[in-house]
Amino acid sequence: MASSDDRSALARSLTSRYSEWIAEALDELPECFLITDPAIPGHPIVFASRGFLAMEWYAMDEVLGRNGRIFQVPAMERRSVMEIRKAVREEWTVQISLLNYCRDGAPHWILFHMCPVFEAAGSGRVVHFLAAQVPVPPRSRARSRSRWCGGATGMMLRACRNELLMDEDLGCSRAEESFVDEGLGCSHAEKSFVEMRSGGVEAEEPPVATNCEKEKAVNAANSIVSTLNRYSKITGRVVCGKRCCPVGVPLLSSSLIISLGRIKQNFVLTDPHLPDMPIVYASDAFLTLTGYSRDEVLGRNCRFLNGPGTSLEVLKEVGTRFNIKIYIKDSICAGQACSVRLLNYRKDASSFWNLLHISPIRDACGKIAFYVGVQLEEGLKCSYNGLSPEMWQLGAVGAVKVAVRGSSLSAGPSRPSS
Repeated sequence: MASSDDRSALARSLTSRYSEWIAEALDELPECFLITDPAIPGHPIVFASRGFLAMEWYAMDEVLGRNGRIFQVPAMERRSVMEIRKAVREEWTVQISLLNYCRDGAPHWILFHMCPVFEAAGSGRVVHFLAAQVPVPPRSRARSRSRWCGGATGMMLRACRNELLMDEDLGCSRAEESFVDEGLGCSHAEKSFVEMRSGGVEAEEPPVATNCEKEKAVNAANSIVSTLNRYSKITGRVVCGKRCCPVGVPLLSSSLIISLGRIKQNFVLTDPHLPDMPIVYASDAFLTLTGYSRDEVLGRNCRFLNGPGTSLEVLKEVGTRFNIKIYIKDSICAGQACSVRLLNYRKDASSFWNLLHISPIRDACGKIAFYVGVQLEEGLKCSYNGLSPEMWQLGAVGAVKVAVRGSSLSAGPSRPSS
């Protein structure tokens, strides 16, 4: 269950962009669907419809803040999982049949229709993913063989399912670790799960969704996007189902945003290929330090934190005075890292000394793709996990480099949303 702070972040995901009545409006829709936010670490569910909760037998508090994988066993449907991951990475629509599991472990087939929801103006980035789900009844042999949940076998399956969910609650799902680390390998719990199901519904081919079911999924997604669009117009922060942004403006992929969201340090990512090097990503820790919201930061140059006394700094070691802005600019032009001490200002006008480390971030081809700025507030008492402040900053730089290079290696041609 999400903490009070987490619940506030999940609520802001909707209320910061849509009218304050958006939750009530979505709650009135009859469709089964989820809304997730790739900008929040873990890509959690920020809304679940009544129809979805009734279909899966979950309560709202049991779903919000969780990742959508809680409804699947990760190693079971590898191809489907990879299709969904690719759709998230490339930010396009996907429609596939999935085997989901209710809260008590009972399996059922659904037609899963996921599409991105884009910012209509500005960067045109993905602000949410929408997953509409249509139940697909078992066909032919699958219907007779799906009566698996009676007697001792059903109890064992439900117990196995509950064990996996408990592990996931602790943030260390053995099934997930096995899927990530060993590819096709299964954990002990998963192997037992698979063996017990050898004669069940999963042994059958996925039921083929009818044209009527496919059309129902598309219409459901369109209806939900229309509702989001209508309530976003009230705040002036309009969203739409297709990307509407200037041609040639590079965007961070959702997969990169998700990877960056796992990094706990205080940092921003800027794009040197755009005019005035705007911020294209800001970590949650940076937002907490400065008091700004993400939308108040993205697209701005880091200078917005500056104020009186920012540009000049005394070097006590040599007793000289120099212009920090010129020093940072020269380091960036040379493609080199630099560290400075800056007087910066929060949104509430309070000041703090910022120990800033700037470093170039190269893609898989060795070209500079971004610059990362890692901040530390001077005098802040923090353990830094036993590391020195300098090593803590370098650790953040290393994590960002891994995320960017991994994203550039897996990036492919982007497809338009259908």
